[in-house]
Amino acid sequence: MVRLLSRRRRGSWVVGGVVAAALVWGTPLASACSICRCGDPTFNALGKDSFNGSGLRLALDWERFDKVEGDPAVGSESQVENRFTALLSYRFSDRFSLTTRVPLSWRHLEATAPGTELETTRTSGLSDPELYGQLRLWASRLKGAVGRRASLALVAGVKAPWGENDVQQDGERVDEHAQPGTGSTDAFAGLAFLYLVDRQSAVFVSSSYRATGSNPYGYRYGSSLTGNVAYEHRLGGRLDGVLELDFRHAAKDRVDSSGLLDEDAGGALLYVTPRLLVSLGHGVVLRAGAQIPLVKDLNGFQKEHAVANVGLTYLLGR
Repeated sequence: MVRLLSRRRRGSWVVGGVVAAALVWGTPLASACSICRCGDPTFNALGKDSFNGSGLRLALDWERFDKVEGDPAVGSESQVENRFTALLSYRFSDRFSLTTRVPLSWRHLEATAPGTELETTRTSGLSDPELYGQLRLWASRLKGAVGRRASLALVAGVKAPWGENDVQQDGERVDEHAQPGTGSTDAFAGLAFLYLVDRQSAVFVSSSYRATGSNPYGYRYGSSLTGNVAYEHRLGGRLDGVLELDFRHAAKDRVDSSGLLDEDAGGALLYVTPRLLVSLGHGVVLRAGAQIPLVKDLNGFQKEHAVANVGLTYLLGR
C-alpha cells in the first residue's frame, strides 16, 4: 500500500508546480512542426539515470500521435502516426554521454474536402535519426546517501535527413505529412536540470530550442521551443510515479520555397503527462504514460489529441 507523502514531500509537489509555471509562462515564445514531439525524450526513456554513473543504456518506445488540421468546410486532413524508436546511450563518465535515437514510422493520412471522396494514404519507413551529447556543466558536492543532489547539463545535437521523404504512390509523391521523414537537417540545443529532493523523489527541468532546415522540396517544418518539468516519486519497491508538464511553441510550417506558410500549423500547447515506471529486475524498466492536452493556443484549424507512450529501458552498468 502506498504510504502517504510527508509534509516535506507534499511541499516538493508545490515547488515543482511553481517551477513549471515559471518555465512555461516565463519562457519567451519561439516557434515547430505539424505533428511534433513534445517532452524530453532522454528523461522519458532513462529518467534520472541519464545523469548518473557510466555505461550503456538501451530503450525501445512505441508512441501514437493523432491530430486533425484544416477547416472542414474547405478541406481537412487527419493524421495518425505509430512510431517505434530505438535509443542507445553510452555514458563515458558522470560528466558526458552520447545518445542516438532511430525511429520507424507508420502513418495513416485521411484527406477530405466538400464534394470529394475521402482520400486515404498509408506509409511506413525510416524516420529521421538523431545524435546528441549531454555534458554536465555543474553539480553540487557529494552528500551522504543522496549523492550529488543537483546537476545542470548542456544537451545539443543534430537530426539527420536520412528518413524516407520521397515515398510515392501511383507515380506521385505523397503528401508531406504522410512522409516518414522530414528530409531536413535540424539542430537543437538546451539545458537540463535535475534536483534530488531525497532518496525517494526528484525534480527534473529542461528546455530546448530546435532550428529546422528545409527539405529538397522546399518544405520546412516550423522551429520550436519546448519546456518540461517533471516530478518523480518512488511509490513502492518496484513502482515509481512521474507527473510532468510539457510545453511546446511552434512556428507555422513553410510549404514551399516561395515562402508560403501553412496557416493551420504551429502554435502553443501545454500537456500534462502522468507516467508509471515498473522495475522488472535485472536493470529492465517498463514505462507507460500519456500526454494529455491541457492548454491549447493553436494556429488556424487544428485538433491535437492525447499521445500514448509505452517503452522498455535496459540500464547496464549503473
